[in-house]
Amino acid sequence: MESTTTARRTEDIALDLLKFVAAQANVGSKGGGATGFGVAATAKPEDQVTHLLELYARCRQAVEAPIK
Repeated sequence: MESTTTARRTEDIALDLLKFVAAQANVGSKGGGATGFGVAATAKPEDQVTHLLELYARCRQAVEAPIK
């Protein structure tokens, strides 16, 4: 049961990281990013979803990476 709890915790951390990165880069918002990061304002909703899913996968990899 501990592995299920750990896996869920890792997913939660990755989701929090995704929210932070997306908010900082204005990813998924209707306004364009002033810093030059994020998805263009003219991007299709499907492209934005794809970008968010890819970002979430990268966040999971970062959270699950072994500590050196």
